[in-house]
Amino acid sequence: MANWTGNRIRQTFLKFFEERGHRVVRSSSLVPTNDPTLLFTNAGMNQFKDVFLGIEKRDYTRATSCQKIVRAGGKHNDLENVGFTNRHLTFFEMLGNFSFGDYFKKEAIAYAWELVTSPTGFGLAKDKLYVTIFQGASAPEPDLPRDDEAEKWWLAQGLPADRIVGLGMDDNFWAPGEVGPCGPNSELHYDMGPRASDQGHADCKFPCDCGRYVEIWNLVFMQFNRGADGKLVPLPKPSVDTGMGFERMAAILQHKFSIFDTDLFRPLMREAATLCGLDLEREEKLERSERSAGSLRVIADHSRSATFLISDGVIPSNEGRGYVLRKIIRRALRHAHDLKAPTPFLSRMASAVRAEMKDAYPELVESAARVDRILDEEERRFTRTVEVGLKKLEEAVQAAYLRREEIKEQALREQKSVAVLVSLKGEDVFKLYDTFGLPKDFIEDVTRDAGVQVDWAGFDRAMEEQRARAKASWKGAAKQVANPAYAKLAQTFKTEPDFYFGTKTRDARIESIVTKDGPVNEIKKGAEAEIVLDRTSIYSESGGQVADVGGLYDNSESLEVADVRGAYYPVTGLVAHRIVAKEDLHVGDRVTTVADAERRVRNMRNHSATHLMNAALRNILGSHVKQSGSLVAPDHLRFDFTHFAAVDPSELAEIEQQVNEEIRKDLDVSTDIMNIDDALASGALAFFGDKYPESNVRVVTMPDASSPRGFYSKELCGGTHVHRTGGIGVFKILREESTAAGVRRIEAITGDKALADYQRTLTTLRNAASLLNTSEEQLIPALERQIEQVRALEKQLEASNLKNSLSQTGSILEQAREVKGVKVVAAQVAGANRETLRTLSDSLRQRLGSGVIALATAEDGKVALITAVTKDLIPKLHAGKIVQELAKQVGGSGGGRPDLAEAGGKDTSAIESALRSIYPLLDRLL
Repeated sequence: MANWTGNRIRQTFLKFFEERGHRVVRSSSLVPTNDPTLLFTNAGMNQFKDVFLGIEKRDYTRATSCQKIVRAGGKHNDLENVGFTNRHLTFFEMLGNFSFGDYFKKEAIAYAWELVTSPTGFGLAKDKLYVTIFQGASAPEPDLPRDDEAEKWWLAQGLPADRIVGLGMDDNFWAPGEVGPCGPNSELHYDMGPRASDQGHADCKFPCDCGRYVEIWNLVFMQFNRGADGKLVPLPKPSVDTGMGFERMAAILQHKFSIFDTDLFRPLMREAATLCGLDLEREEKLERSERSAGSLRVIADHSRSATFLISDGVIPSNEGRGYVLRKIIRRALRHAHDLKAPTPFLSRMASAVRAEMKDAYPELVESAARVDRILDEEERRFTRTVEVGLKKLEEAVQAAYLRREEIKEQALREQKSVAVLVSLKGEDVFKLYDTFGLPKDFIEDVTRDAGVQVDWAGFDRAMEEQRARAKASWKGAAKQVANPAYAKLAQTFKTEPDFYFGTKTRDARIESIVTKDGPVNEIKKGAEAEIVLDRTSIYSESGGQVADVGGLYDNSESLEVADVRGAYYPVTGLVAHRIVAKEDLHVGDRVTTVADAERRVRNMRNHSATHLMNAALRNILGSHVKQSGSLVAPDHLRFDFTHFAAVDPSELAEIEQQVNEEIRKDLDVSTDIMNIDDALASGALAFFGDKYPESNVRVVTMPDASSPRGFYSKELCGGTHVHRTGGIGVFKILREESTAAGVRRIEAITGDKALADYQRTLTTLRNAASLLNTSEEQLIPALERQIEQVRALEKQLEASNLKNSLSQTGSILEQAREVKGVKVVAAQVAGANRETLRTLSDSLRQRLGSGVIALATAEDGKVALITAVTKDLIPKLHAGKIVQELAKQVGGSGGGRPDLAEAGGKDTSAIESALRSIYPLLDRLL
């Protein structure tokens, strides 16, 4: 019997298709590149979407890959199922083969059958295989017919007709998102036998969904693109997209009913059990420990998800991808808490994930330090959040208890007999569970012990609403199929990029003119259009660098025939120029392209400076720094990168200094053309958000003879750069700030703009020194003296105000009134602040002995309120509730402890009426 390890399964699949003319393509990032329609990469075809749409053309028409996938948000979300079934995961691998207008259903079905059943493939028993096909459906347009062609080719493999079942749109029409490429699909299923049934079925028939019949391979026949309007448009060429569940195939070949029993998960579950002081096999054998085993499954899966997502640049946050990652991490930590796991825990699990998967995904090793640090910080944050949640739960239970006692007392006074049932709102309890991470069973224990009920039906409704919000939170945006005019042109033609060699190209031919109404042969003077040339010196926007502007001239350069407002890539290899015609233009005309040379030079300076700054960041802050976005414009550069905290001013100064040192060296900036594998092997960096071809990538190098690597900076880059670092002139950082949790942004300027900024700063410095009658060198000490003097005066003023307020204690006490035997003091204190009110309330409580105090002041145009209740009255009165009622009258809110509470408000004119209202309020409460 073959020993089918996970690694062998992966290699067998890829080798099978490589031998049949398929290019083996590396897995893309879990963060989809330039695709606003997806939250995470959720299918093997995501990285080929532009090829299916006709936007991109590659030098191969067949491909195969092992793609890392996350389904934990948006349309495809398996998060809540993990740990409760034998097959659901948030992170998994998808084995796939793809045809881009090459072969179609006949070959795809033949390949699948051969690999799955042949002795040289996986060798599965043919009598255990079943297939579904698209049954057809009625849609507004067009009506979608039954996929008889797929059935025909399955029958040709020898599959009996009674093992082919037709299903509808929900089951056999596949799309990776709300919009994009889609088509009918055919699924291959394996009969795991009656023991695999989740419902104990002994003799059920396919396609029963009890768990016995497991889908192992989905063959999608891409024929359409679904637009944002929901309509299906035929793709330029019918294509094939298949996906085999790697983990499910491992379970079948390793003769396991659960994917968690395969060699892909057992080491991770065993590591989690060991860290928690458990014996994995013993926990699984004991029925009472099923919950522990389920927790270990959750931890194993979520550790993989968290490790890969962070490695690919996702940072925990409260929105978008970061929110989903945070949910995954906190769900794992909740289960780890149940198992009494040590701290830190998840970073140790990430180490186990790397040990198991680094051979297939070597990038995990490079990102190890960053992943561990983020997981440890998130674990500390979660611990703090849970502590806050515990406090809030205790407060909620205490408040519910007090309400119950109040109701009892009122019933006794009114001589009524009532059954007192006090419960916590379901949505409030769900917030403790979802936001603060308190386990549901823990909440149940605390509330049961306190005799407080919980609206668990409301809790469940809040859970469903949250799931609905999570699903709707990532609608994405449409990624449209390429304009047919451009897609057709790109099949036989590419624009030659002369912009790497200068700002002028003579004798370029107009190949296409496209207006808002479609392609035309000519346009008149004044018309707006997009023009494709055979060659151009106009840089097209890409990789963060903005496009050139300029003009089109006749070949004598004496007549400007069009104003160029920008340029972009409508499909790979074609540059579309956005123009306004100044003369009549025709397809076939010859023109000279002229880019704005000064603007280009500014872009080049800023782009080369971005590379130097990125290298300096990694040198000074650490190799965990990873680009997460950039902008190269004529007037400034912007660079987003992963980092855990604000960059210290001394570090910013060091970064700026190091970049300027490399500029002063005036080193040669070289560009080499190579394939992507060679480029990465040479040490070149590739970054999130950029999409690179697999051959002929541009590698920009800035040398460093003193470095063992031989270079200071080396990156894959399609932008334009200075020829020598000295061409940047000077570099200056303007600001550093946060853009998201774990992501920082630096904005900077170069050249004459940087020089002007230095000069402006120097002028400001000199003027400030002059105002303080000191030298530039002594400006900081002079400012410090001024600040100390101001602080001293503020303290004197505060002490004077406090003394004045305390002197009013006697007169305030004289205003005391009684409400049902309780002394009440309510007063407005002029010139006081909150701290003064607190001190004054303490003094009044001591002198009053027993009673209630309400003080208010107008501070900076806003109301400050404080209420205090002496200890003997706390069983009857609550300072927090009193101040809440008073705050409503001044347009504010507040709260606090039973003995002391504070509030704020906006309406200073209502202070007196608010204070007067305390008397009838206490009359009701007492």
